[in-house]
Amino acid sequence: MTSVGKSIPHESAVGHVTGRARYIDDLPRMSGELYVDFVGAPVTAGTIKAIDLAAARAVPGVVCILSHHDLKGPLFLVEREISYLGQPVLVIGAESAAAALAARQLVKIECEERVPILTIDDAIGAETFIGPQRHMCSDAAKSDAEFEAAFEDSPHVLSGQFHSGGQEQFYFETQSSIAIPGEAGEIKVISSTQNPTETQFVVAQALGLGRHQVVCECHRMGGGFGGKETQAALVAVMASLVAQHTGRPTRLVLRRADDMLITGKRHEYQTDYRIAFNEQGRLLAAEFDFYSNGGAFSDLSTSVLERTMFHADNAYHVPKFRVSGRVCRTNLPPNTAFRGFGGPQGMAVIEHCLQRIARVVDRDAFDVRRVNLYRDGDPQQSVTHYGQVVRDHVLEEIYDQLGETSDYRRRMARIIEHNRTSTTEIKGMAISSVKFGISFTTKFLNQANALVNVYTDGTVQVSTGGTEMGQGLYTKIQQVVADEFGIAPRRVRVMPTSTDKNNNTSPTAASASMDLNGAAAIEACRQIKERMAAFAARQFAVSDLKLTSSPDRIRFADGHIFDERNPSHQLEFGPFCHAARHERVDLGARGFFATPGIDFDRETGRGSPFYYFTTGAAVAEVTIDRFTGVMRVDRADLLMDIGRMINPGIDRGQIIGGFIQGVGWVTNEELRYHDTGRLLTIGPTTYKIPNITDFPREFHVSFIDNPKHHINIRRSKAVAEPPLMLGLSVWLAAYHALGFLRGTDPIDLSIPATGEALLNAISSIGRSRIGRRSISGILRDNAPATNT
Repeated sequence: MTSVGKSIPHESAVGHVTGRARYIDDLPRMSGELYVDFVGAPVTAGTIKAIDLAAARAVPGVVCILSHHDLKGPLFLVEREISYLGQPVLVIGAESAAAALAARQLVKIECEERVPILTIDDAIGAETFIGPQRHMCSDAAKSDAEFEAAFEDSPHVLSGQFHSGGQEQFYFETQSSIAIPGEAGEIKVISSTQNPTETQFVVAQALGLGRHQVVCECHRMGGGFGGKETQAALVAVMASLVAQHTGRPTRLVLRRADDMLITGKRHEYQTDYRIAFNEQGRLLAAEFDFYSNGGAFSDLSTSVLERTMFHADNAYHVPKFRVSGRVCRTNLPPNTAFRGFGGPQGMAVIEHCLQRIARVVDRDAFDVRRVNLYRDGDPQQSVTHYGQVVRDHVLEEIYDQLGETSDYRRRMARIIEHNRTSTTEIKGMAISSVKFGISFTTKFLNQANALVNVYTDGTVQVSTGGTEMGQGLYTKIQQVVADEFGIAPRRVRVMPTSTDKNNNTSPTAASASMDLNGAAAIEACRQIKERMAAFAARQFAVSDLKLTSSPDRIRFADGHIFDERNPSHQLEFGPFCHAARHERVDLGARGFFATPGIDFDRETGRGSPFYYFTTGAAVAEVTIDRFTGVMRVDRADLLMDIGRMINPGIDRGQIIGGFIQGVGWVTNEELRYHDTGRLLTIGPTTYKIPNITDFPREFHVSFIDNPKHHINIRRSKAVAEPPLMLGLSVWLAAYHALGFLRGTDPIDLSIPATGEALLNAISSIGRSRIGRRSISGILRDNAPATNT
């Protein structure tokens, strides 16, 4: 009886589809519970001169209106200086939601307004930055003279500036929190958070409590995507502040518009680049200068930028590579984590460059990418610009297999012919890669602990620091724990995440949560099994005098325990646990895991920050209406190496969901701001997340075996974030399509390529050049030449 490798249903699947799965807003209201709301800054930048609360306090049902004066720790409410529109100034506690909202609308804040800094260019001009400028450099690029010579001596050099926009996480459950005061001043927080430990820490700081006085619990989230890694703490503090002040339980569930207005998003990037290459399109040298829009405060911006710099190479080896990065401080809400954590913004630049390179050297972009891939075992083409060896991968095999299964060459020829004859549509096709490093790039976060309790009926409870946001973490942990004890997964329950059971834990992020928490749970199981095996060996020795006591021969399988030398003599797991307890065998354990073999020196920019890499590639084909700019995704073929899957159904779902979320970023998801800094796209009517009509008409998801991968739990690989980056293939396919109109001239197309942006690009190109070009000149090697 093994469950690892099987597509067992998500542990909350029935609850999800029936509505029985409870989120924070679904939990029954408690006696005396207060509604919490907040008042945000009315301007984008400026100074508070005066606040009038008279009318607000007079609203029937208003219990308290709290300000920075009521905080005991570091301020998170505006004291005087306003850094972004909607920045919380006051927190309201009331008997009803209507009373809280009425009071909010009656608060009068007088401000002295300043001209805000909103864009990356504004910040660069004003020299307003967060943190120092960061640098990474390959060994071969350390000499200025040799680095510049690589460009001067190169047959080809391209330079330019690339823009990628932000993205709203758009979790279905908005930021939400319940705070329950205790009898001795302690606070219990039930939070929709990816990071219970940080929420515990921030609440304790703000309220002047020790961390031992705060418990943060997370039952489940209605989505997170990075948006609840740090910023869930803001809502938790507001609810907890009112709870501490009034001694009553409180709840705050943000309205969608408020959530989108005040929370951070994927970072917008602007990148200056130059890249040198030879006649075959092989990369010789590159220099990328990244600038991100961090918003008003640091949040996770410096860490996001670091991962961008780590992934500037994506899956391609650049012999001489210099990368720098700077976080720009602006008057927008602090931007934060989003699935991929800066990786997509870095990969987008090199993928864009490779697409341009293919046009210059008159080769298919598939072949240009293929020749630049990291090569496993090749010392000349396997070391990153930060010094880590990329090993045990199958990047070249992925390309070769995907080229065949996607029928790339024949379809490309058909696309060329279609574009030669069609006057209403243009088609494009492109391949993109992903090589995503798995581990937190901050070393101390690569640790986890787990508590496993076995009960006398043979059932098991598991507690870890990992949170469940729909991604299936609980289900996978359930599977590996069940297999450790040789029992059915239904006999294992993963408990709600809570800081009083698992202390000092890392956020559920970086795609590493199963790696860390699953390994810690397995370690706890093995401690218990070691004690169980010793007891079982004594039992078998008594009942079978031919067997000597031998714990290493004890096996757990199919709900039973037995000695492998006499498998017919079995003890049922439940009664065995009952007997073990009566003999005072400890049936509980705490496991701990720390990721081995990772280290990175930020001072030198060198080291091995990642345990391994998850890799893959995607081919996407699109059609664009030349008169409206509307684009459809005709087909997508994904091929990934994610090791040996613990739950193929969940992993497949993560790949599909991640890819579509990436497609949303590069196509329809556009954040629009007013000149004052007010976000205009504050809901699904104006901010367009992918719809069913954006799904590829034909969609293939496949997996490749990698016999070289032997590390990690059951030889699995992380899967949550990497497929998002493959959404770049759709943007590249749109870029490729426009090339049939532009010829060899550069194409101006940023991320996202909305219908409006595509129509503007088509209009700027003007009359199609297809009719003036020779098809024989294009069809070279069964692939496009000047229009790759």
